[in-house]
Amino acid sequence: MAPRALLGLGILSALGLPAAVVGQTAAARAYTPSVGACPDGFSLHRSVGTSNQTLSPGESAYISSRKSNILPGAWKAYLANVQATENSLPSYVASILNGENGASAYPTLGIATSGGGYRAAIFGAGVLNALDGRNQTSAQAGTGGLLQSATYISGLSGGSWLLTSLVQADFPMIQELAFGYNFSSDSNGWGGWLASYDLLEPSDDPVEDGVYDTAVVTEVKSKHDAGFPVTIADVWARALARHFVNGTNSDNIDDITGTHGAGLLFSQIANTSTFKTYGEPFPVVVADTVSTSQNNSNRISDEGDLVPLTNPLYEFNVYEFGSYDPVLATFTPMQYLGTTNTSVCVTGFDQASFIEASSSELFNEANVTTEILMNSSMGPFFQLLNQTIPEPGMELDVATYPNPFYGVGSGTYLDSNQAYLGLVDGGEDGETIPLQPLLVKTRGVDVIFAIDATADTNNYADGSALIATQNRTMNIYPQAYSFPPVPTDMSAFNAQDLTSHPTFFGCNSTAPTPLLIYMPNGYTPHGQTPVTNTSTTQLKYSDAEVQAMFDQTFTMATLEGIDSQWPACLACAVVDRARARINAQRSGICDTCFATYCYGGSNSTWGAGTSSNTNAARSATLSSFALLPSAALGIWLALLM
Repeated sequence: MAPRALLGLGILSALGLPAAVVGQTAAARAYTPSVGACPDGFSLHRSVGTSNQTLSPGESAYISSRKSNILPGAWKAYLANVQATENSLPSYVASILNGENGASAYPTLGIATSGGGYRAAIFGAGVLNALDGRNQTSAQAGTGGLLQSATYISGLSGGSWLLTSLVQADFPMIQELAFGYNFSSDSNGWGGWLASYDLLEPSDDPVEDGVYDTAVVTEVKSKHDAGFPVTIADVWARALARHFVNGTNSDNIDDITGTHGAGLLFSQIANTSTFKTYGEPFPVVVADTVSTSQNNSNRISDEGDLVPLTNPLYEFNVYEFGSYDPVLATFTPMQYLGTTNTSVCVTGFDQASFIEASSSELFNEANVTTEILMNSSMGPFFQLLNQTIPEPGMELDVATYPNPFYGVGSGTYLDSNQAYLGLVDGGEDGETIPLQPLLVKTRGVDVIFAIDATADTNNYADGSALIATQNRTMNIYPQAYSFPPVPTDMSAFNAQDLTSHPTFFGCNSTAPTPLLIYMPNGYTPHGQTPVTNTSTTQLKYSDAEVQAMFDQTFTMATLEGIDSQWPACLACAVVDRARARINAQRSGICDTCFATYCYGGSNSTWGAGTSSNTNAARSATLSSFALLPSAALGIWLALLM
């Protein structure tokens, strides 16, 4: 890999770009944060409390307006889609979704979409497509409309690529999100994911890839020159920007003079027309942190899960960055990310591409030896960074943030005395589904639609992410979060085949927890060829491959041809916590659904009492892949090789 890096360095003079001005490209200027005086009344910190948590004024106002202005109509439209499937719903389902029991009876729905690289982005998008009421096929299937009815949506790693691209592009339909639309001459238009171009080697030509390597490294040099640390996460951000941030299409992807989304900020999502009219769920991106002060005895394993469950979990939303974990319980304004005091404020640090890069920053997992790291696909970029932007003593394999919480929570917050935060992939603690933001008690989420596209077993999900979240919420932070019961170990998950179909968790929980609708990428629908269990190492997909994954995911999310009652069952689960609030009793098809889909339900075999081919589908599912030992570290190392 080293020759490619050297080619990249030699390209500077060939392109007529002298080293003295290499950091002054349009993208470099747009990617560089600015420094100035803080506005009057600026506050660096907002304490959120531990037992009586609070939302930011911006989030609170957004949620209130969305619930008042958007969700009543969205729930009615969703109900109409379910009713059109000719399943007979109990009267309480219709009364809740029609608003007959008042605004407080509406469900508060959150959607979480997992990590897992491009596979997770595509699978998650396919599920959202099946929940999108704008898609007439989804509406006719009886699942469309749930996306419009959600209050929150969270993303992590590959799921953050999906979520960030979706909301910064002004919430287009999923087909348009993946394949692009109406780019026109607007340099900040949306050109699609451009999945047919490899994320790290877009041309398959060493010389052209050398130019590309040089371009993405030089685009971050001005940030360094302005006094901010630059790491491999910044380079990763510039690579991801060409696919998951506005500003790139198939005509200009190889234009090294373009901005490619540099300067588009996460806080600017608030200015998109859909967000301004409360037309999308409130977006949250999740990242983990590594620290020299962490307690490694709280790591799930020595392989793959490099972050202890006790480390703070950070969230990025349109208004704030911080953590609800009681050890910190503090947020800072997103617009001023990079600021560490109340007199000198930083703006422009919250690049949308840098946020999604931080959430998917897993290169520390390859940093086992220098040889392994430098022979990986990121090796040329590390080499270029070291040679063009030398930073002695700076850790290059994490996303580095000036620590806005320096001095906060001394004695409890592990990075209280650290000048910089080191953020990494949000799944490095084993919680590869971003459930934590949706478990914050003050957000009052009733039901969570959890999309799991991780590669735990044969590139399928195995449910271990749910166990990790249960361990963290029950054993470490029970005062801040509530989570429904799931199996305590993988043997129970495997014995009950809980990833071979959707499963409801928390159906009969006595504690006030959300009900969890688990949608795993854990099987292949009967009669279909597997296409959704692609390797995490796959960094490019043809349009045909993306569409095939969308089509198969649609079947998995709607259960078309598998269970005709699924749309009703999904509606029963969505309203179940709201049902309890109005003291209604489960009845009719909802009883049947909960016996079928609930973890611990009365039907011993999934699919009993549903359509005739359900059990056949389940049998085919179980024979479609072999259960193999998990090898998380091996998977990630393979990604980087």
